[in-house]
Amino acid sequence: MRCAKCGCDRSSVIDSRGEASAIRRRRECQDCGFRFTTYERVELSLPLIIKKDDRREPFDRAKLRAGILRACEKRPVSVEAVDETVAAIERRVHELCVKEMPSRQLGDFLMEELKTLDHIAYVRFASVYREFSDISQFVDTLQALTNQQASSQDQPKNTPKSVNG
Repeated sequence: MRCAKCGCDRSSVIDSRGEASAIRRRRECQDCGFRFTTYERVELSLPLIIKKDDRREPFDRAKLRAGILRACEKRPVSVEAVDETVAAIERRVHELCVKEMPSRQLGDFLMEELKTLDHIAYVRFASVYREFSDISQFVDTLQALTNQQASSQDQPKNTPKSVNG
C-alpha cells in the first residue's frame, strides 16, 4: 500500500479491525512515518443501473453514499450508520443476482433503509425521488409515516436508530 503522503510503497499495519462490511487498517509509512487508514472490502458483482431515459450506468457506491449523506445533512446520523446503510443496500442489490436493475428499484431500496434510519432524511429523499410538486405530497408522506409509527410497537417515537450520543 502506497503512503498517502510520500508515495512510498513500504508501510506496516499497526491496527486492523473488522467493521460491518470492511476491514479497517491503520498503517504507518516506513519512510516518512505518516499514518493513514485503508479499508479492505469484498468487491461485489453489482448490476448496471437502468436510468429513466434507458441509459445504463454501473452501480456507483460513492453516488449512493453521497445521496444518503445529502438526505442526512444536519441530522444526528453517524457516518458509520450511513456506511452501514450503503452496505445493506449493496447486499440487497447483490442478492438479486441480476445483470441490470431499474434505478426505480434501487431508489425503493434506499427509501426503505432511510425510513428506518431517519424520518427527516426519508422525507427529504422522498421529496426529490418522488418529485413532489406541492405541499400536499409532503403532508401525505408525513401522515403515512405518522400512521405507521403509531401502529408500530417496535420502534420508539421520533428516535433515529443511528443517533450519535
